[in-house]
Amino acid sequence: MDNLLAARTQMAISLMFHIIFAAVGIATPLMMFVSEALWLRTRNPVYLDLTKRWAKGTAIFFAVGAVSGTVLSFELGLLWPQFMKWAGAIIGMPFSLEGFAFFTEAIFLGLYLYGWNRVPPLAHLFAGLAVAVSGAASAVFVMTANAWMNTPRGFQLTEGRPVNIDPIAAMLNPAAFPEVLHMLLASYAAVGLAVAGIHGYVLLRHPGDRFHRAALVIALLVGGPAALLQPISGDIAARMVAETQPVKLAAMEGQFPTEAAAPLRIGGWPDPERGETRWAIEIPKGLSLLAYHDPNAVVRGLNDFDPSLHPPVEIVHVAFQVMVGCGTLMAALTLLTGFLAIRRRGLPENRLLLRALVLASPLGFVAIQAGWFVTEVGRQPWIIQGVMRTSSALTPMPGLVLPLTLITLVYLLLGIIVVVLLRQQVLSTTPTERRAGEASPHA
Repeated sequence: MDNLLAARTQMAISLMFHIIFAAVGIATPLMMFVSEALWLRTRNPVYLDLTKRWAKGTAIFFAVGAVSGTVLSFELGLLWPQFMKWAGAIIGMPFSLEGFAFFTEAIFLGLYLYGWNRVPPLAHLFAGLAVAVSGAASAVFVMTANAWMNTPRGFQLTEGRPVNIDPIAAMLNPAAFPEVLHMLLASYAAVGLAVAGIHGYVLLRHPGDRFHRAALVIALLVGGPAALLQPISGDIAARMVAETQPVKLAAMEGQFPTEAAAPLRIGGWPDPERGETRWAIEIPKGLSLLAYHDPNAVVRGLNDFDPSLHPPVEIVHVAFQVMVGCGTLMAALTLLTGFLAIRRRGLPENRLLLRALVLASPLGFVAIQAGWFVTEVGRQPWIIQGVMRTSSALTPMPGLVLPLTLITLVYLLLGIIVVVLLRQQVLSTTPTERRAGEASPHA
């Protein structure tokens, strides 16, 4: 394995691991806040028990996410020193603001965890809201930096170096809003439906458990609306890509020729040698309509670009199809859930729905991982679109296979620890024990 492949693999594994904790850190505090608000309103001890358990889960993910995020920050400097040297002055502001949001989240999470019975109830609830807002803010600032790599703005080039740097303009680049919106909704949808699936699994075995029934409803309230809005944000992001990264759009859709009224392809396998996507289902004029809101618009294909500028088409196209497929299934399941709720069909008692939620529980995280493959691999061979190639940013340090192996083992160990801790949080008491505990207050 050469150094470039080893560095890209290490960065990919680190991102794939960290993005799980980032998504949970965005969504779980919101569920925690909703649960405590219901506790304060109803004084139902089930909501208090649920709030405290989600608070512990938030703390676990925050701690591990801090470790994996720190590893990523080191990797940026160690694996891609030329990138940091070139772009540091431009993207330093969003990363600094992300650090501010991170410390704000840490402060309020500490107040939340240790403030029970020590601060007024509304102040404690506000601390939970601050954790949710600062967690989302961290994602906003990181995503603006990543969006800048896709649509670099806020500087001028002089002899290959950035001058007249405007960090605000860099943060407000064309890809910032679509990427931020898409990632936030993806996090709420993925975590909400995953949590619903976990509690749905327990309800299949213990239908009368009030703890898991309450958790299921709150998780669906957080994840369901986000899953329905996600296709809209995907449309916004796709139109941005069509305008700013046409070669990425062509790879996403397996579009080789430049043509008007381009079809939308479902499935298929791109064949760069033959210049076609085989075995795909084609919807006439679909791509032109979705990308430009004009069924007869011209879509530039991969054949229009130098082959050295093509990303790995097979990876990008398949990852895009997986992301869209998972998102579509999640939206459809949400619509079904909403229909049953409107018809007053008891959601926790509907075993078919519970089984569907269990089966769909990993789809959101699969979609997030696939989406990051589309975003990062689809930008190749550029680390900064049109400005710096990934190979030019690589460290000259040899022997990157060893740190790749060690970091992968560390991530596997951390993953096992998190799964064990979370399993204890969700399944540590039986339904009988929990119902017995509801007779006395928890705070």
